Amino acid sequence: MSVWQLVAVGLVMLLGLVGVLVPGVPGQAIVWAAVLWWALTDMTSPAWGVLIGATALLLVNQALKPVLPPRHPAESGAPRRTLMIGGVAGIVGFFVVPVVGGIAGFVGAIYGAERLRLGSRGAGWTSVRSVMRATGYAVLVELFACLLVAGAWVGALIWG
Repeated sequence: MSVWQLVAVGLVMLLGLVGVLVPGVPGQAIVWAAVLWWALTDMTSPAWGVLIGATALLLVNQALKPVLPPRHPAESGAPRRTLMIGGVAGIVGFFVVPVVGGIAGFVGAIYGAERLRLGSRGAGWTSVRSVMRATGYAVLVELFACLLVAGAWVGALIWG
């Protein structure tokens, strides 16, 4: 696979990760399609292993969706950009501090945005709890599953 194709697959995967944060965009499907594209073009054992693992993980994530609270961002009282800031920080955090940084970045950025918006520490934490109950857990689980797939892809590129 050429470098330009790998860059294109990475950009499609990034589009899918951001798509998880935007209602109505099938972010998981886009991430999975990027892995499929890479596996069908690369045709190596690590590529097929990542595709099989991604398929299993994203299917489990789909099965867990009915158990998680539904997404109702309006109920949290926080602006939509707060969740977007948290999502972008979660994506960056996942690759800066592998795995744990995704969760810490997501929740931490939501807290930071809400503390700046509301002005006090207590109001910021109250808003974080409200955002996580209304939307955050469902988004965090879906984003984390897609981040694990993206991380496996990057790992297969580096070590595979």
